[in-house]
Amino acid sequence: MGKFEVKTRKNGEFQFNLKASNGQVILSSEGYTTKANCMNGIESVKRNSQVEARFDKLEAKNGKFYFNLKATNGQIIGTSEMYETAASRDNGIASVQKNAPDAEVVEI
Repeated sequence: MGKFEVKTRKNGEFQFNLKASNGQVILSSEGYTTKANCMNGIESVKRNSQVEARFDKLEAKNGKFYFNLKATNGQIIGTSEMYETAASRDNGIASVQKNAPDAEVVEI
């Protein structure tokens, strides 16, 4: 089962990473000014990850593939790692959909 890891950045902001059961990071958040906002972001990922339309499938200028997960209001709540192929990116989306809803939250 996946897990959300919450950490404090050097600048004092909070960030979460969603990791798959193999330990690989599959989604990372932006920085949040408060821990409460970070936790709200995690709840938003859990809800929105179950809606296919919330995923934006993108290609970077360097030809690699990635995705953003957006909230109902269109705000980006998580960004994936870079993938070599579109198929790998799509597998990453499937992994978020599978792991996010029941993932435990741990502070590191």
